[in-house]
Amino acid sequence: MGGKHPADILIRPILTEKAVRLNEDYGKLVFEVHIKANKPEIKKAVEMVFGVKVKKVNTMIVKPKRKRVLTKKARLYGKTKMWKKAIVTLEKGQK
Repeated sequence: MGGKHPADILIRPILTEKAVRLNEDYGKLVFEVHIKANKPEIKKAVEMVFGVKVKKVNTMIVKPKRKRVLTKKARLYGKTKMWKKAIVTLEKGQK
């Protein structure tokens, strides 16, 4: 992933209730990131895009969930995609 554009690393922000609470209470941002991105690349991308200082980055792989669709003819089984989540902690005073 070296030398990639920040838009290739940061896919989208996660805006769930838990993520919003993390932002309001602890100054943390949550993103879906490229599966092969590492912590230094994520840190650099967030600092470039948002102009903030990043204290630390925590990452996790979110495993696929099984899905079932019922149709008139059959039950169809599948799963969601595997993706990577990054929780970015900002320095004090950063927003």
